[in-house]
Amino acid sequence: MTTTSSRFFDELAKLATNAAGAAQGVRREIDTLVKAQVERVLNDVGVVKREDFDVVREMAQKAREENDRLHQRIAVLEARLGVTPPAAGSQQGESPGETATH
Repeated sequence: MTTTSSRFFDELAKLATNAAGAAQGVRREIDTLVKAQVERVLNDVGVVKREDFDVVREMAQKAREENDRLHQRIAVLEARLGVTPPAAGSQQGESPGETATH
């Protein structure tokens, strides 16, 4: 009777192990399907991936830094020429050194 009950529990343990493995496989499959569906929805909405966002953010940072460097160079050149920079709210298209006469 001990061998019968021992064999029964061994078979029950194998069954539980197989069921756990199958459940993990199903979980992985569901995870994959959900991920694919979420990516599809995000692409349809136009949401960018984090990697793409980081690349664009880095490009914008470099552009801001270059803009700051150019502003500094312009300020140095204007100082050498004795030109006063236009006010921040001045009209576009004025030549350097001209001031708005309104």
